[in-house]
Amino acid sequence: MTAQILNIELSNLIQDSKRKNSELRSAAEKSLNDLKSLPSTSESQLAADLSRRPNFIAPFLVACATHNAKFAGSAVICLQRLAVSQGLPRDRLKEVLQAFREVTSLNLDIQLKILQALPTLLQNYGGELKGELLGSALHVCSILQNSKTGVVNNTATATMLQLLAFVFEKVVVEDKSTPEVSTGEEVPGRDGPIQVQAAALDAYRVFNDFCLLTDGQKPQFLRLSAMPQTFGLELIESVMSNNQALFLSHPELAHVLRIRLFPFIIKSLSEGLEFPLAVRMFRVLHIMIRRHIDVLVPECGVAMGLLTQMLDPDSTAPWERALCMELFKGIYAENGLIRKIYAFYDEREDGKPVLREQLAAMVRLSSEKPAVIGLGHQSAAPIGQSMSKDVANEQATIEAGGVAGIIGGAIGLSDPTTVGISMQWSSLRVPCMDQLDKAEPLALPESYIYSMALTCINSFSEDLARFILPLTMLSEGRGKKKARPVAAPDEDGPQSPNGHDSSSVDPTRRSLPRRQSYKKAQIPTNPLTLDSHPLYSDIRTAAAMVENCWPAVLATCSTFLKATLDPEYFHSLVRSFQRFTHVAGLLRLSTPRDAFLTTLGKAAVPQSSFAVDNGSAPNTPSVESSGIFANAKGLLSVESIVGQSSSSSSDKTRQSPAEVGVPTLNTRNLLCLRALLNLGIALGPTLDKAWSIVLGTLQQADFVMFASSRRSGHSNPYPSQQGDGQTGNNKSSLASHFSSEMSAVETAASRMLQSTIDFPNDSFRDVLRALCKLLSEAQGDSRDLEILPSASPPSRTSMQLHRRLSSVSGLPTSTRSNMQEMHFVLVKIGDVAKINLARLTSSEPDESGWNILTEKLTSIACSTYIDPSVRLRASEVLSGILIGTVTFTISNASDSSSKIQTRVLSALKNVTTSLCIEGQDESSTAQTVDLEVHRTILEALKSILERNGESLVAGWDLVLDIVMSAFDPNSPSTQPNADQTPLGSEFTSDGVSQGRSSKIIRTSFASLQLICSDYLSSLPNSCILSLIRTLFSFCSQNDDLNISLTTITFFWNVSDFLQGQSRTVALGVRTLNATNVEQLLNVTKSQDSQESHGALWMLLLLRLAGVTTDQRSEVRNGAVQTLLRIFDAYGDSLTSNSWSRCLKTVIFKMMATNSRNHQRDSSSGDPKALHHSGAWNETTTLIIEGVVGLFANYLEVFAQQEDFPSTWQSLIKYLKGLLDRRSPKLNASIYSAMEQLLAKIENLQTIGQPSVDLVYELWVKQVPASKDTASDSKDGNQDALVNHIKMFKELYRLLEHGLTPTRANDILGTLQESLQCSNMPNHSTANESLTPLQVQIMDVLCNFRTDLPGVPSAMLLLLSKSVDLAFPQPSKDDVVKEIAFVAFSKASIKILQTTLVRHKEEVDIYESKAVVVSLEALIRPIAAKYYLPPEARSPPSWRLATPAAIDIIQATLPVVRSPATDARVREGYWKQVISIIEAVIAAESPHTLSSAEIATDQDFDVESFDRLRRLISPDLGAVTVSDTLRRDFAGHLFSISIIHEPALGELPKPGKELLEGLYKSRLGRTYNPPPARRSRISYACLDELFALVAIHDSSPERVKLAQAAAPYLILRVGLTLRGYISDQPLRGRMPQPASQRRELLYILQALVNLKSEPQAIPDAPGVSSQHRKHLHRLFPLVTKAVRVAARDEEVLAELQRVLEVVGEGFGIS
Repeated sequence: MTAQILNIELSNLIQDSKRKNSELRSAAEKSLNDLKSLPSTSESQLAADLSRRPNFIAPFLVACATHNAKFAGSAVICLQRLAVSQGLPRDRLKEVLQAFREVTSLNLDIQLKILQALPTLLQNYGGELKGELLGSALHVCSILQNSKTGVVNNTATATMLQLLAFVFEKVVVEDKSTPEVSTGEEVPGRDGPIQVQAAALDAYRVFNDFCLLTDGQKPQFLRLSAMPQTFGLELIESVMSNNQALFLSHPELAHVLRIRLFPFIIKSLSEGLEFPLAVRMFRVLHIMIRRHIDVLVPECGVAMGLLTQMLDPDSTAPWERALCMELFKGIYAENGLIRKIYAFYDEREDGKPVLREQLAAMVRLSSEKPAVIGLGHQSAAPIGQSMSKDVANEQATIEAGGVAGIIGGAIGLSDPTTVGISMQWSSLRVPCMDQLDKAEPLALPESYIYSMALTCINSFSEDLARFILPLTMLSEGRGKKKARPVAAPDEDGPQSPNGHDSSSVDPTRRSLPRRQSYKKAQIPTNPLTLDSHPLYSDIRTAAAMVENCWPAVLATCSTFLKATLDPEYFHSLVRSFQRFTHVAGLLRLSTPRDAFLTTLGKAAVPQSSFAVDNGSAPNTPSVESSGIFANAKGLLSVESIVGQSSSSSSDKTRQSPAEVGVPTLNTRNLLCLRALLNLGIALGPTLDKAWSIVLGTLQQADFVMFASSRRSGHSNPYPSQQGDGQTGNNKSSLASHFSSEMSAVETAASRMLQSTIDFPNDSFRDVLRALCKLLSEAQGDSRDLEILPSASPPSRTSMQLHRRLSSVSGLPTSTRSNMQEMHFVLVKIGDVAKINLARLTSSEPDESGWNILTEKLTSIACSTYIDPSVRLRASEVLSGILIGTVTFTISNASDSSSKIQTRVLSALKNVTTSLCIEGQDESSTAQTVDLEVHRTILEALKSILERNGESLVAGWDLVLDIVMSAFDPNSPSTQPNADQTPLGSEFTSDGVSQGRSSKIIRTSFASLQLICSDYLSSLPNSCILSLIRTLFSFCSQNDDLNISLTTITFFWNVSDFLQGQSRTVALGVRTLNATNVEQLLNVTKSQDSQESHGALWMLLLLRLAGVTTDQRSEVRNGAVQTLLRIFDAYGDSLTSNSWSRCLKTVIFKMMATNSRNHQRDSSSGDPKALHHSGAWNETTTLIIEGVVGLFANYLEVFAQQEDFPSTWQSLIKYLKGLLDRRSPKLNASIYSAMEQLLAKIENLQTIGQPSVDLVYELWVKQVPASKDTASDSKDGNQDALVNHIKMFKELYRLLEHGLTPTRANDILGTLQESLQCSNMPNHSTANESLTPLQVQIMDVLCNFRTDLPGVPSAMLLLLSKSVDLAFPQPSKDDVVKEIAFVAFSKASIKILQTTLVRHKEEVDIYESKAVVVSLEALIRPIAAKYYLPPEARSPPSWRLATPAAIDIIQATLPVVRSPATDARVREGYWKQVISIIEAVIAAESPHTLSSAEIATDQDFDVESFDRLRRLISPDLGAVTVSDTLRRDFAGHLFSISIIHEPALGELPKPGKELLEGLYKSRLGRTYNPPPARRSRISYACLDELFALVAIHDSSPERVKLAQAAAPYLILRVGLTLRGYISDQPLRGRMPQPASQRRELLYILQALVNLKSEPQAIPDAPGVSSQHRKHLHRLFPLVTKAVRVAARDEEVLAELQRVLEVVGEGFGIS
């Protein structure tokens, strides 16, 4: 690249200089030839070759000398390129610089190329460019800097700065290569000549000349005529800022500052300067003080003194004051510089108080214009037109807090938009010292210098903290691998942009880890004791600064603490306040520490907050409150027990005018409070008496917050203000803003208390004593104000009245404040105690403060002269301490756990005991508070058991005593004086346990529940008896039913525990022989655990059995169930003697007591007693089921007893007595229990025949009739009947083999009675399925023995009635109503058929008319086929009854046919058969049936009729059958065979001859009746009529049947012909209806084909015929029909065939 550029530029020079400059051309040609002769290798090689050819640059030098812009442009380009590639000959650099100087006046490009080449020259040829060459380079740059072209001027300025940087970099390199100067030139110094080397000499000469030029003097080294002062100052600033180390290591440079620069600056500042020069001068001075004060101590002192004087507003312009403050701001921000200034000046005996004068100036400055900084009673957020949202929210929060009038209205400013110090208008985007491009100063905010003063104070504190705090952390970490630093007071989390602590809204940061390290006390080390530390002198300096400067710092901070500051400034101020106080505390400087703590406390709780209008007194306290302010825990962990009560209208009216004066704290007060708390955290072990400041402030803040919430009358901390323009969203934002700050305070307060864990015992006792002192003072004041002057303590009522009168009258009173103070102290005591549990548990009570805490808290909780809320708070605090103590002890596996647990439980019991003593003869209010305190203690016990019950090793007797404290000690059930009660007497309740209150009972029960559920194994045997008595007391109390029920289950737990402790359940000899409770108690004290456990178990059963007499049904039912479950669980292990004792002592007596109580309530006329009687039924049911269940499960054991028969008889007698009460529910339970018992009996021999007979007599005589239904049964007697039958099924198993006919008939009668007396409400499901009772009865009938004489008949009669139950006489108009037995009827039909067919040969069923009755029963469902509800038709009963009836007829007809059959039986039999046939064929189908359904039913009936017809023919014609039955049969066929309804009066009337009006014509009708829907069955009946008349074998039977059917057949045919004759002529040419035509043709064809029985029809007069007599009777009608049918060929043909057949009868062929 370099070769190409050189080649091109040389060629251009040759071309351009051909005719103009032969010298240039010749030199260029020569250089070009030299370039071409060089080998083409690398750039570096080319540069090296060219640098060895001095004449190569000759054309470029000649070109520059021509002053021709074109020639010079190419030349400068080439020289610049050669300089970059280091191709310039080093011995010709002077000529090159001369060439550059000569062309500096040419065009812009050449000037820029020169400026581009100069830094490269100095960089690549630094070793050669020194002395004069360096001066030449700077001279060239200076010439270009004077150019009027802005680009050149600026570029030259930058190049000059770059050249200067290279000059001083060479010095650094030189110092590193030759650290010691042996030879060199001498330059003047402060203490004489100084030898320096070449680079240092150049730097000295250059810097000295620049200082001279800046001061307007002639330079000594550089060939510069003049230099602008602004530029000179900029160069000096650049050199000084970038080469601090050189000025410290080269005294000659510092000497230049001292003799050249500093006098110039002081002179200029004293005379006054213009703004541009002043800005640069202040910047230089700033650097001089910050970076070079070590070598310019006197000079910097003078300068700072001058700057301090310039702060005087009367003699200095505002912008000069601003420059001074900016300089001070930079000085104070420099780490360690302030400490160095103090050491250089203030700390020396003869030194000038430079720093103190500055701080004093700050004091004056901060207070010179109060209106500008918005000075008021306390700090506030500034108000401006462009105020940010966060600032606006904070200001709104402060105003809503009640101090807006102080801040906004008392100052009287004319322009409120710029009041205060804010980042928005109190700062400059570009500080004055950085406004280098400004000729005049910009308009400065009036508060600008005050904001910088505040920043200086902040930096002052930060600098001290940065130095002292690490020293403390270092000293603490020496003995540890990982040190725990002392918390800096502001280290609670990063600050959010609006100044709020971001950690305050993080709930995870509120719970800080607790370290049990009090034994290794963490006391911050005093840095002043570190005399061996290398920085010890600095430490002493810092301590001196704090001790001598704190008044000025405090004064300035105090002023700004009351100024109007935006959040950023205010947070910074509070942080610096913290820092300074922290440093003073660490250095053990108590005076400044306490002064700052006090001031910070006043800022946290301003005195204006206590300017409260006493006339607007707080409302009466109540127990609950809501809102941020009402719950002080949100601020200081003090829950406001004295909450907000509901206010009356007068209260609200009184509050309104006082809202402006309501005391409160705003977010800034809270921030100061948080700072104070953080200081308490950091300095806690060293505070000593200063704890009173911290805790006192905290207490005052708590009271102010409490008062603000109470006096405002509502929980909203932002009172409504008319016209404030705040929307709901703004209010929500304000609430969030305020709440976050309160959360941060809460966190700080919590951390401060937690820090006490690291205190040594002495420091901890200091804290504890301070808290107790506060509590005692508040308690004493409260008593003085509450107690009226009298000889005796006043009553609660009088004291409350006194307080109310004081409030109403407007007299000042501190009752509520004292009460709130007591709340505050109590909570803090509790917090401190919980944090220091390790201390309290590992040390002796006196040393750790245990006795002080518990006794004080107990006395407050039990005192009746203290406010209720305070008492409750004391009880809660004490409970929390005790709970935490137990938990801590167990979690840390302390060796003294037993002692500590006893200590804790004793403290709890002391409270309950004191309450019983203190609570005597007190008012209702005091008793209510006593109960709440008592409940709190019981809750504490519950919590201890929940968390650590399994680890309790001592104090269980105390636990049970505390649990029993819930009951009146004088209650009968709590007295162990019933020990003389005989074990054989009936159970009676010892009386209801009188609880102190339902709340107390429930709370105490929770502990009992834990004991019985989880901790029985932990109880010693000596406590089991107390536990049993406690269980009985809780069962007997009437306050809470659920508790009684739950307690009953605990009896099971204890029983299970006792049995688990024993090897066997057998009762000991002493237990079996005991006659009363006292003897059993003596057995429990036996050393034999087996004997004592057995006695305890028996006592538990007796106590539980006593509960079964409770008047509450739920309780006694639960007791019965639990008692029987206990026996059932351990019955297998009980010996025969043990069982005998338990039965007699517990079970039988329980049954007797139950029966007596039941009978008592049943016989009483009291409605309430009658109601209880129904409840007693449930208890009796449980007893029955349980006792009978025991007999069933352990029957083998009971049967082995010698007195088992009497035991069994007693059981049956007891059950019979219960059955006599006629209660369906009770009966159902008894039968169910007996069923289970009988199911356990394998055979008759198990209990013997007499015992089974007793059961049979009980069953057969105790049928639950419908009249027994009582109000206790919603479903009637169904359950009782079902269980009654189920019981029989098990009984029948034992009786089956020895069953007698008498007993069988009795059983069947009982079954029938059970079926008929059922009064279960009708429901449709009975049509589809059997009821449970019917299922059971059907099961019995299916399996019942029928091989005994008379039993089949009885069975058939029973089944017949069963079939008939669902089918009364059908009616065409009404649907059958009795539907509950339809399903049962269907099932009975099947059994009836099976039974009758099985026993068809037995004569008894015929003689007893069982067969006739059975057939009659089957007729009902067949006849009622279309009169049942729709749901009962699937499958229809008649479909079951029809085949059943046919099968029965088929099976019994041979027997009935026998001559041996009685005529009456036969007559009745045939009558039922005819009725069955009629029922089958005669059915009027409703219109709701579809044609398909009718067709299906018709097919079934046709098939059934066909079977019946074949069965009864020709037996129906027998002589033994009456003609009436045959005529009835034929008449039924005739009626059903009619297809079309005849005309009115067409049929013969009853009693008339059938054929009397055969030939009479009737009037014709145009109405065409529809055919019968069951036409097929009609044709079947018609066919049967033809078949009956037709000739067969001419047997007597056939003749009888033909004779009976012939008149009906002739009449049937005549009806059809007569209708055709009458109706058809009226139709004219219309055809005959199809159904009538079909019927007519069918009949005419049948007439032709019929050959009638000769004897069936008498001969017609004058006509003789053998088989056509029926035609002769019909001939007149046929002839008339022929005349009518002239137009119908088919009908006419058939009629002609009839006439032909008739002619044969007349002899006509």
